[in-house]
Amino acid sequence: MELYDKILASVAFIQRRCAWRPSVGIVLGTGLGALADEIEVEARIPYQEIPHFPVSTVESHKGELILGTLAGKKVVAMSGRFHYYEGYSMKEVTFPVRVMKFLGIETIIISNAAGGTSAGIEAGDIVFIEDHINLQPENPLRGENDERLGLRFPDMLGTYDQDLIARAQSIAKQNKIRTHTGTYVGLQGPNLETPAEYRYLNTIGGDVVGMSTVPEVLVARHSGLKIFVLSVVSNKCFPIEEITETTLEEVIAVVGKAEPNATLIVRALLESI
Repeated sequence: MELYDKILASVAFIQRRCAWRPSVGIVLGTGLGALADEIEVEARIPYQEIPHFPVSTVESHKGELILGTLAGKKVVAMSGRFHYYEGYSMKEVTFPVRVMKFLGIETIIISNAAGGTSAGIEAGDIVFIEDHINLQPENPLRGENDERLGLRFPDMLGTYDQDLIARAQSIAKQNKIRTHTGTYVGLQGPNLETPAEYRYLNTIGGDVVGMSTVPEVLVARHSGLKIFVLSVVSNKCFPIEEITETTLEEVIAVVGKAEPNATLIVRALLESI
């Protein structure tokens, strides 16, 4: 079964549960699931019920698609995402982005928890991503291209929407929230990086590092969507002498403290669109 036909099958199933057309897609990363609780829910669909959807295996990810209203906008939100390290192909990891595009979204907001690889970035800070470096071993656009989904060679200049970033910066400033702009480096995971790798990531210009987001951004760009990415810094990874051993529980705790600020920014950003 072709990817295009799988997308249509998933969309048809979702539309039978909720017929309206969302304008914004949201991907909720580690520790940022509370935003889902603020959505006025029209339909809540577990991933395992949706044809051709993978199932999230990460304990901090709920694993359901939510359609509803948030800040006056019709949204479709992924409460939990998929990762390459879980064993899925990149096409499987990014399949929900394709489905959201065919449901009608024009803008996608992606969140994640990430390690800070720039000396001026602290745990709990928020970083608006303005560029990325892809160090993951597979590309979701690899293989035969279907022109119904996007161009063979999408240009990555201007991938991250500068207008949305500027709006988010203004919102953060008005609310006295500490934020930065920066470059996200995508790695495979699931292990965290070595000190030598953190030093390398800093050297090549990375501000934050994570195990997700880049594949979703590539497919969103291929699909012609406006893209906004917000990273919550879960642990400080540079300078090297300040690194401490990190657990998932610590990541979730740090991100949880930053979650109200991230939620405020996303809500206000939606209101401004």
